[in-house]
Amino acid sequence: MSKPSRTRDLTTGPIARTLLAFALPVLGANVLQSLNGSINAIWVGRFLGESALTATSNANLVLFLILGTVFGIGMAATILVAQSVGAHDLQKARRIVGTSATFFLGVSILFAVCGWIWVDAILNLLGTPADALPLARSYLRIIFLAVPMMNLLAFVMTVLRGAGDSRTPFVFMALAVLLDVVLNPVLIAGIGPFPELGIAGSATATLIGQTISAVTILIVLYARAHPLRLAGADLALLRPNPALLRLVIVKGIPMGLQMIVISAAALTVMGLVNSYGSRVAAAYGIAAQLWTYVQMPALAVGAAVSSMAAQNIGAGRWDRIGRITASGVGFNLVLTGMLVSALYVFDRPVLGLFLTGDSAAIDIAAHINNVASWSFILFGITIVLFATVRATGAVMPPLIILVISVLLVRTTFAYAFQGVLGQDALWWSFPAGSITSLLLAVAYYRFGRWRSLHMIDRPAAGLAPDTGFGMPRERANLAGEVLPAER
Repeated sequence: MSKPSRTRDLTTGPIARTLLAFALPVLGANVLQSLNGSINAIWVGRFLGESALTATSNANLVLFLILGTVFGIGMAATILVAQSVGAHDLQKARRIVGTSATFFLGVSILFAVCGWIWVDAILNLLGTPADALPLARSYLRIIFLAVPMMNLLAFVMTVLRGAGDSRTPFVFMALAVLLDVVLNPVLIAGIGPFPELGIAGSATATLIGQTISAVTILIVLYARAHPLRLAGADLALLRPNPALLRLVIVKGIPMGLQMIVISAAALTVMGLVNSYGSRVAAAYGIAAQLWTYVQMPALAVGAAVSSMAAQNIGAGRWDRIGRITASGVGFNLVLTGMLVSALYVFDRPVLGLFLTGDSAAIDIAAHINNVASWSFILFGITIVLFATVRATGAVMPPLIILVISVLLVRTTFAYAFQGVLGQDALWWSFPAGSITSLLLAVAYYRFGRWRSLHMIDRPAAGLAPDTGFGMPRERANLAGEVLPAER
């Protein structure tokens, strides 16, 4: 007999404990994903040198931009699934999965094909240093081949989190990372019977790991008869429903644009960094690797807040939303604060993992961290506030805030103060953007009209059918009243 699907009802129980239990596997998956990138960077830096490391840094920014374009669709689907599960409407959740999956995969394939064709134009537009351009081209072309499977795996994991399951995504992220980390040195250096592929071997390892993990997670979910799987007559739900597709696109595009705004700002800064040469570019690439770890708690808590808030909104439990947000902010302050403190203390030993101990790039990277790292505590609070308001369908205000703070304030600061601060203008632009985004996010959370929004029909009175997630009928809450178990 197949094991039951791991799911969690996020509309009942102690808020802080439930949020933490849900967020920890998300954090674990983020740790593994970032560790994967860092270990791969170590292999590339050790085997192939600074030019190859610069090539992967530039290529990964392009990849982040591509993933950002479909991120919004996945987030919109996740919120809709979570609200439907909270409202005990499993059939609607499956319709959302079917429509979103077809559109998501189609867009991913389109990006993969276009990226393969125009890889040189993309890298030239980025201003990739000449010594790194051939390496970046070889790496990025294979990464483009991996994009559909990477997006498929990401889509399945986000939908599962919307349904209250954060453990299964962690397991299959671990599988993808394990395969990638093991295969990277083997394919780069041609160890044993494997060919020596150089930097292309690093990308090929990613392709293999993502593909195997994406296929395996689907096999396991079908073997477990997951409530959201599409089988039999439900396969017809893969034909996009126009109304649902319109909703997913209308809500998803602004969320995807948020990632694109962040990516565009990063690409702008990267272009400025590249103008200072490969050494500074390599130092910035290393610092950016460490920043992914610093931001992981906020991203994990934000994802948990979004899923938990969306389920409670679907169930009409508005009395819990403020406490969910407060818990998320508290966890972010503690966890991100601890990581920032550790980074200040141990930055040089960690930086030495990427490049030789006498490399001047280490001094530059340490300085970058000292200037900018603390600002991610502030940006983490912004992420949690955005997660709450997005769970209701309020997607435009966070986008506008990011355009102002990240794209306008950060990039304008970086350009405008180069004459005064030199390279430091690039690093100080991060605190400038974070302070702006926090002030605007707090203002919207306090005074905005996001509480009046919703993405699915409001719950009606009466008992809902069993959702298939182990929620007993007697605990169904369809009118916002206090549940019997919590009176």
